[in-house]
Amino acid sequence: MIALLGLCMVTVFLFLVMTKRVSPMVSLIVVPAVFALLGGFAPELGDMIVDGIGSVAPTAAMLLFAILYFGIMIDAGLFDPITRAVVRLTGNDPLKLIVGTVALVAVVSLDGDGTTTFMITVSALLPLYKKLGISPVLMTGLACLTNAILNVVPWGGPSARAASALGLDPQELFVPMIPPLVAGLATVFVLAWVLGLRERARVRSGELVLAGGGGGTGGTGGSAGDPADGDFDVLAPDRESLRPKLIWFNAALTAALLVSLIVGVLPIAVLFMIGTGIALLVNYPRLEQQRTRIAAHADSVVSVVSMVFAAAVFTGVLSGTGMIEQMAHYLLSAMPDGLYPFFSVIVAVLSVPFTFFMSNDAFYFGIMPILAEAGAQHGIAPIEIARASLLGQPIHMLSPLVPAMYVLIGLAKVDLGDHHRFAIKWALVVCAVVIATGLGLGVISIH
Repeated sequence: MIALLGLCMVTVFLFLVMTKRVSPMVSLIVVPAVFALLGGFAPELGDMIVDGIGSVAPTAAMLLFAILYFGIMIDAGLFDPITRAVVRLTGNDPLKLIVGTVALVAVVSLDGDGTTTFMITVSALLPLYKKLGISPVLMTGLACLTNAILNVVPWGGPSARAASALGLDPQELFVPMIPPLVAGLATVFVLAWVLGLRERARVRSGELVLAGGGGGTGGTGGSAGDPADGDFDVLAPDRESLRPKLIWFNAALTAALLVSLIVGVLPIAVLFMIGTGIALLVNYPRLEQQRTRIAAHADSVVSVVSMVFAAAVFTGVLSGTGMIEQMAHYLLSAMPDGLYPFFSVIVAVLSVPFTFFMSNDAFYFGIMPILAEAGAQHGIAPIEIARASLLGQPIHMLSPLVPAMYVLIGLAKVDLGDHHRFAIKWALVVCAVVIATGLGLGVISIH
């Protein structure tokens, strides 16, 4: 009975989220509360939710201060020289431009926000793509592939959700995944190099057929807000928040923060709290300046952190009522025993279509806890299942459920069909590389 109740709860949650009947945050709170009441767990509901909140509080703190930290670094201009250097180094060479696109997106993606990354990329590089007659489809496809890999950082959405759903330490979850992610990023660089050589040969030969299909650059000419017209510039050189004299300090602080994160000097939430405090104090010493910078990123902080705390209701009810254990039991009984040694690999492979056709909220809060419990009952640690579920992320940024992708193709004036035709096949290749590397290095195992 409890398993059936849990299955109905997960189904209703997935339906509401995927059909956009209600927001994910509302669904994460209301659906489990209703099903807990229906199951007769009203007296225990408060304790379940409090326990859930306690398990996600460190993740919420980490996200809050990581978003603030990287937002402050962007405001202060830390990434401006990198962006302008990429633009300057590309010159009129398609190869340099295409490889530079991946490099720029990789650096800016460290903030964990796809929308900001794509806005900076398009504003900086789209005029160059148009000038050289290269299809912006190459830019949008490579940007999605690169950002999807870097988005697995602990303060990015997927890792934060996986850690929240299973009550894991984001730092412990992420660090062993660095080599597979590096392999995936290297694959994207190789792809960019090959495509760049092809485009260099095409441009020099004077051919007019552009990569990616769709006929032409995918643009419709100048319009209001078109980056090529100069009306859209995330990197405005005269913005008040710039701190050019502090760029080396900010770079050293960021490098020290990332090294400390990987080494594990302190918990990741504590590192970002300290880093944010130092960044604000040095870059914006006056109280009104600090308030302005915090307010500038309040929307991003509230939307992400509120989602994590809302997820505490969902995961608290799933665990406290015993729904996860019961559903996992039935999953175990239905799955042939001969497949369980390969269960981590199966989860990694399934994460590819799941993260494309589902939102991260639906997959990590609705499906992954069931898979983790099923694996745990067969001796596979939940953290291994969480890592396996993250290995399919290189395709997620192409999902029609990701708002940031629409920001990217909208700013670049690229047709969605052209974008998908070019990028999906390469995303599958990158996923295969990441999963194979993860298996080879022991991030996931055959038990």
